[in-house]
Amino acid sequence: YEELPPGTVGEIFMRSGRGATYKYLGAEARISPDGWESLGDLGKIDEEGYVYLTDRRGDMILSGGANIYPAEVEAALSEHPDVVSSAVIGLPDEDLGNRIHAVVQISQPINEDELRVFLNERLVRYKVPRTFEFTTDAVRDDAGKVRRSALRDERS
Repeated sequence: YEELPPGTVGEIFMRSGRGATYKYLGAEARISPDGWESLGDLGKIDEEGYVYLTDRRGDMILSGGANIYPAEVEAALSEHPDVVSSAVIGLPDEDLGNRIHAVVQISQPINEDELRVFLNERLVRYKVPRTFEFTTDAVRDDAGKVRRSALRDERS
Protein backbone atom coordinates (compact mmCIF):
# COMPACT_ATOMS: atom_id res chain seq x y z
CA TYR A 1 0.00 0.00 0.00
CA GLU A 2 1.40 3.38 -0.95
CA GLU A 3 0.25 6.97 -1.14
CA LEU A 4 -0.12 8.13 -4.74
CA PRO A 5 0.45 11.61 -6.15
CA PRO A 6 -2.59 13.89 -6.73
CA GLY A 7 -4.62 12.98 -9.81
CA THR A 8 -3.46 9.35 -9.90
CA VAL A 9 -6.21 6.72 -9.73
CA GLY A 10 -5.77 4.10 -7.03
CA GLU A 11 -7.71 2.06 -4.51
CA ILE A 12 -9.14 4.16 -1.68
CA PHE A 13 -8.24 3.05 1.84
CA MET A 14 -9.51 4.75 5.00
CA ARG A 15 -9.65 4.35 8.73
CA SER A 16 -11.60 6.09 11.45
CA GLY A 17 -10.06 8.84 13.51
CA ARG A 18 -9.56 8.76 17.24
CA GLY A 19 -12.83 7.88 18.98
CA ALA A 20 -14.77 7.61 15.72
CA THR A 21 -16.40 4.39 14.61
CA TYR A 22 -18.18 3.30 11.48
CA LYS A 23 -19.77 0.16 10.14
CA TYR A 24 -20.48 -1.04 6.63
CA LEU A 25 -23.77 -2.76 5.91
CA GLY A 26 -23.64 -5.59 3.42
CA ALA A 27 -20.02 -5.00 2.41
CA GLU A 28 -16.85 -6.83 3.26
CA ALA A 29 -13.89 -4.53 3.86
CA ARG A 30 -10.36 -5.50 2.88
CA ILE A 31 -7.95 -4.56 5.67
CA SER A 32 -4.27 -3.70 5.19
CA PRO A 33 -1.64 -4.89 7.70
CA ASP A 34 -1.55 -1.44 9.31
CA GLY A 35 -5.33 -1.20 9.82
CA TRP A 36 -6.50 0.75 6.76
CA GLU A 37 -9.74 -0.53 5.16
CA SER A 38 -11.03 -0.60 1.59
CA LEU A 39 -14.39 -1.54 0.13
CA GLY A 40 -12.93 -1.68 -3.37
CA ASP A 41 -13.59 1.87 -4.52
CA LEU A 42 -11.09 3.44 -6.89
CA GLY A 43 -10.53 7.15 -6.98
CA LYS A 44 -8.13 10.04 -6.97
CA ILE A 45 -7.35 13.00 -4.76
CA ASP A 46 -6.86 16.47 -6.20
CA GLU A 47 -4.29 19.06 -5.12
CA GLU A 48 -6.73 20.46 -2.53
CA GLY A 49 -7.39 17.07 -0.92
CA TYR A 50 -10.84 16.41 -2.42
CA VAL A 51 -11.54 12.75 -3.16
CA TYR A 52 -13.23 11.69 -6.41
CA LEU A 53 -14.62 8.18 -6.85
CA THR A 54 -13.89 6.88 -10.33
CA ASP A 55 -14.75 3.17 -10.38
CA ARG A 56 -14.81 -0.11 -8.47
CA ARG A 57 -11.79 -2.40 -8.16
CA GLY A 58 -13.97 -5.38 -9.07
CA ASP A 59 -15.07 -3.69 -12.29
CA MET A 60 -11.53 -3.14 -13.56
CA ILE A 61 -10.78 -5.15 -16.69
CA LEU A 62 -7.41 -6.79 -17.20
CA SER A 63 -6.85 -7.01 -20.95
CA GLY A 64 -3.52 -7.89 -22.52
CA GLY A 65 -1.78 -7.09 -19.23
CA ALA A 66 -3.28 -3.57 -19.00
CA ASN A 67 -5.73 -2.31 -16.38
CA ILE A 68 -8.78 -0.70 -17.98
CA TYR A 69 -11.36 1.18 -15.95
CA PRO A 70 -14.85 0.93 -17.51
CA ALA A 71 -15.87 4.38 -16.24
CA GLU A 72 -13.09 6.01 -18.28
CA VAL A 73 -14.24 4.30 -21.49
CA GLU A 74 -17.89 5.08 -20.71
CA ALA A 75 -17.01 8.75 -20.17
CA ALA A 76 -15.38 8.88 -23.61
CA LEU A 77 -18.41 7.18 -25.18
CA SER A 78 -20.75 9.67 -23.48
CA GLU A 79 -19.07 12.52 -25.38
CA HIS A 80 -20.53 11.21 -28.65
CA PRO A 81 -23.76 13.08 -29.49
CA ASP A 82 -25.65 9.90 -30.47
CA VAL A 83 -24.73 7.91 -27.35
CA VAL A 84 -27.40 8.01 -24.63
CA SER A 85 -25.56 5.74 -22.19
CA SER A 86 -23.11 2.85 -22.18
CA ALA A 87 -21.82 -0.05 -20.15
CA VAL A 88 -18.31 -1.40 -20.67
CA ILE A 89 -17.45 -4.94 -19.60
CA GLY A 90 -14.69 -7.46 -20.11
CA LEU A 91 -15.55 -10.67 -21.94
CA PRO A 92 -13.31 -13.75 -21.96
CA ASP A 93 -10.68 -13.76 -24.70
CA GLU A 94 -8.12 -16.51 -25.36
CA ASP A 95 -5.32 -14.12 -26.32
CA LEU A 96 -5.99 -11.07 -24.12
CA GLY A 97 -7.55 -12.64 -21.04
CA ASN A 98 -10.48 -10.24 -21.49
CA ARG A 99 -11.60 -8.14 -24.43
CA ILE A 100 -13.25 -4.79 -23.96
CA HIS A 101 -16.91 -4.91 -24.98
CA ALA A 102 -19.23 -1.89 -24.98
CA VAL A 103 -23.01 -2.12 -24.78
CA VAL A 104 -24.09 1.25 -26.16
CA GLN A 105 -27.55 2.78 -25.89
CA ILE A 106 -27.97 5.04 -28.92
CA SER A 107 -30.44 7.72 -29.97
CA GLN A 108 -29.93 6.96 -33.67
CA PRO A 109 -27.84 4.51 -35.70
CA ILE A 110 -24.07 4.89 -35.36
CA ASN A 111 -21.37 3.71 -37.75
CA GLU A 112 -19.05 1.47 -35.73
CA ASP A 113 -15.92 2.54 -37.64
CA GLU A 114 -16.71 6.23 -37.07
CA LEU A 115 -17.26 5.54 -33.36
CA ARG A 116 -13.86 3.83 -33.22
CA VAL A 117 -12.20 6.90 -34.78
CA PHE A 118 -14.06 9.10 -32.28
CA LEU A 119 -12.80 7.00 -29.36
CA ASN A 120 -9.24 6.80 -30.73
CA GLU A 121 -9.13 10.60 -30.38
CA ARG A 122 -10.03 10.31 -26.66
CA LEU A 123 -8.48 7.07 -25.42
CA VAL A 124 -5.23 5.21 -25.84
CA ARG A 125 -5.67 2.44 -28.39
CA TYR A 126 -5.79 -0.51 -25.97
CA LYS A 127 -8.76 1.06 -24.11
CA VAL A 128 -10.97 1.32 -27.21
CA PRO A 129 -13.53 -1.51 -27.14
CA ARG A 130 -12.81 -4.37 -29.52
CA THR A 131 -16.51 -5.13 -29.87
CA PHE A 132 -19.66 -3.04 -29.70
CA GLU A 133 -23.29 -3.91 -29.18
CA PHE A 134 -25.79 -1.18 -30.07
CA THR A 135 -29.26 -0.97 -28.54
CA THR A 136 -32.08 1.49 -27.99
CA ASP A 137 -32.84 -0.16 -24.64
CA ALA A 138 -31.53 1.26 -21.37
CA VAL A 139 -28.19 -0.20 -20.28
CA ARG A 140 -28.45 1.12 -16.71
CA ASP A 141 -31.04 0.46 -14.02
CA ASP A 142 -33.42 3.05 -12.54
CA ALA A 143 -30.69 4.20 -10.13
CA GLY A 144 -28.32 4.83 -13.05
CA LYS A 145 -26.11 1.87 -12.16
CA VAL A 146 -24.61 -0.68 -14.53
CA ARG A 147 -25.14 -4.30 -13.50
CA ARG A 148 -21.85 -5.52 -14.99
CA SER A 149 -22.01 -9.09 -13.68
CA ALA A 150 -25.47 -9.57 -15.23
CA LEU A 151 -24.28 -8.10 -18.55
CA ARG A 152 -21.23 -10.40 -18.53
CA ASP A 153 -23.31 -13.46 -17.64
CA GLU A 154 -25.76 -12.75 -20.48
CA ARG A 155 -22.90 -12.54 -23.01
CA SER A 156 -20.57 -15.33 -21.87
